[in-house]
Amino acid sequence: MPRHARIILANVPIHLVQRGHNRQACFFADADYQTYQHLLRDHTAASDCALHAYALMGNHVHLLLSSATPAGPATLMKAVNQRYVRYINKKYQRTGTLWQGRFHSSLTEEPAYFFACHRYIELNPVRAGVVAHPAHYRWSSYRANAEGASNPLLQAHPLYDALGDSPDQRQRTYRELFAHELQADVLAQIRQASNGNYALGTARYTTQLRQALGPMVMPGKSGRPANSTPR
Repeated sequence: MPRHARIILANVPIHLVQRGHNRQACFFADADYQTYQHLLRDHTAASDCALHAYALMGNHVHLLLSSATPAGPATLMKAVNQRYVRYINKKYQRTGTLWQGRFHSSLTEEPAYFFACHRYIELNPVRAGVVAHPAHYRWSSYRANAEGASNPLLQAHPLYDALGDSPDQRQRTYRELFAHELQADVLAQIRQASNGNYALGTARYTTQLRQALGPMVMPGKSGRPANSTPR
């Protein structure tokens, strides 16, 4: 069966997931997480990409990014993954692949699902039982987005900048998004979209994409807005 083509449009955020081979570990020590972060920093701008949120888990990676060109995410991941595999193989004296094929991604509607993806990504360590609160996890973007911690990997999206008139106000509004867990149906929509390379959005949004790009945008009926835009 032919692979389902990724749907990537210039300047439209995508939720990108890269998993370890057979869901095995791809990070083994703190230095590995740090090296992956350094590689992201080195290659994001060179690939015409802007990273808005991320979580590096033991056996997979979540990124929320946008790109000036449709080819940007593939260029970024090829450069980062190749260099990281060389680093891991040399460090641990291993051979072979580390990643489970190509990455998966979902085009994400703004603003209906943009912050839902932020929450999904940065709450991943909490759902996995690694930490009790996203601020306690070292290898994600939460502390930068929610608390103002310095993080050269990130570039604020205009929707994030619109959360408030000052950094303190933006961070406070952002933290309020995490007062409640994502609803089960929203979690399911995000997972279905990212696993299948489908668009994540409202019925109107995905209908417009189907008309422009064809029927592979979504497997079935689209969901309702995730109600994650601050009021």
